[in-house]
Amino acid sequence: MKSSSRIFENFSLYAVTDLKDDSAGIIRKIESVYRGGADIVQLRSHCLTDSQMLRIGEKVKKIARRYRRLFFINDRLDLAIALGADGLHLGQNDMPLPLARMIAGRAGCRFKFGRSTCCLKQARTAIREGADYIGVGPVFETPTKPGRTPVGLEYVRQAARYVQIPWVAIGGIDLGNLALVMSAGAKRVAVVRAIFLARDPERATRTFKQKLGD
Repeated sequence: MKSSSRIFENFSLYAVTDLKDDSAGIIRKIESVYRGGADIVQLRSHCLTDSQMLRIGEKVKKIARRYRRLFFINDRLDLAIALGADGLHLGQNDMPLPLARMIAGRAGCRFKFGRSTCCLKQARTAIREGADYIGVGPVFETPTKPGRTPVGLEYVRQAARYVQIPWVAIGGIDLGNLALVMSAGAKRVAVVRAIFLARDPERATRTFKQKLGD
């Protein structure tokens, strides 16, 4: 099996869930996304209980290992530690990254840490604090970030020019606008609805990977 570090270094497609329930259908959909070629799946939910997230996470961890891919947790350091996740993604209003890394280290966990950013100032702060990667966006308007003004393609161009660590464009990206995002300099994208709400998530994932050049 490839090491998690090598998988991370070469990732291009980062699939992000928006979990509403913990049904068996959700697990099957996540497995189909891994089967389609997603390098990372992030477990994210604004409504499930901790026990539901733990049940899903335990199953997804096994699936990720089977497909030799990574799984990350959104926001919740405690859940990431409990599940032995590969990474943790933090928003701008979440725990300070240095503190999260210290707590994870004390728990014996070596996560890849990501931070959401919407401008170069935030990107530089995240890099200074030791982020392993950053999210760049939201590029386009998206219902997963209600009320957030899209940053547009200009920040993508800036990231391509100035950001030296891995970064992933996120926010309203689908197969119809992927070429625009790539032409602005993105080599990695994070996708929510265009994969998990697709009629055939596996096929949608494969198409994204093909267009990203993998």
